Amino acid sequence: MDISGKYVKAMPETRGESQRGPWVRGGFVIETDDVYPRQVAFTLFGEDRLAMIKDLQPGALVVVTFSPESREYNERWYTDLRCIRVSAAAAAPSPVSVASAAAPAQPHAAAAAPSFATPPTMAQDTDDDLPF
Repeated sequence: MDISGKYVKAMPETRGESQRGPWVRGGFVIETDDVYPRQVAFTLFGEDRLAMIKDLQPGALVVVTFSPESREYNERWYTDLRCIRVSAAAAAPSPVSVASAAAPAQPHAAAAAPSFATPPTMAQDTDDDLPF
C-alpha cells in the first residue's frame, strides 16, 4: 500500500539484543494532505530501513510504501504499519501563483448559447416517413 504526505518527525530509536544479534527499531510520522489531514505513524525495523529517513527534513513531501500488520495480545488487537520504502514525492505546482493572486479573476468567455425563444423550423419539402 502507498500513502503520501508531509514528513513530520522521526520517533526515537529502540535498540536491543536477541539470540540472532543486535536489532534496532524506529519510526516516523507523516501528515496526509487530505481535506481532513491525518497524522500516520510508521515503524522501521533494521539499520538499512532507518537510513531511509536520516536525511529527511520536516515538511518534505514523501510517498511511503507500507504493510499493515495486526496481532492479538490478551484479547486486544494491535496494528502496526511497517514501512517498506520511503521516496520523495514530486512537488505539486502551487495552486495560486503570485501573478494570478494579484489580478482579479476574469470571467471566462462563454460559448454562444442557443436561443430557444423560437422553435427551429424544418424545411417544408423534406420527405420523411414519420406519421406526425
